[in-house]
Amino acid sequence: MKKTQLIMIWFLPLILIGGLFSPLLGYLVVGMMAIFLMLAVFKGRFWCWHLCPRGAFLDIVVSKISLNKPVPRLFTKEWFRWLIFVLFLLVISLRIINAGGNFFAIGAVFVSACIITTVIALALGVTTKHRSWCVICPMGNLQEKIGRIRLKK
Repeated sequence: MKKTQLIMIWFLPLILIGGLFSPLLGYLVVGMMAIFLMLAVFKGRFWCWHLCPRGAFLDIVVSKISLNKPVPRLFTKEWFRWLIFVLFLLVISLRIINAGGNFFAIGAVFVSACIITTVIALALGVTTKHRSWCVICPMGNLQEKIGRIRLKK
């Protein structure tokens, strides 16, 4: 367990629970996404393994109750990971458009996305390896691709 994970893990309940009462906390998700995408240019998928609040929760808590079964092979297929990414972006984009420019409603979009993906991560983490979600995480996938582009230069 990394010291940074002990700090970052607290952002997950802050967003998941606090976001239900203050949707503006959803903008923390946006801020984290922006930071880790910038960091990916220099460090690839560093965010995922060292700073991601959900990853910290999966490592610290879910790893203790995980059945530790293999990750479904489908998850490792690049086309499947991109499909998850496109679906995620499509749903987020449509929900933001439906928010009609309402600042609070847009924040709520990111809170609910965090809640839904955390529920999926928990289900996968308990029934397979604890970090199974990380294999198909849309933002992790994007970080990985950004990191690869940097390495090719």
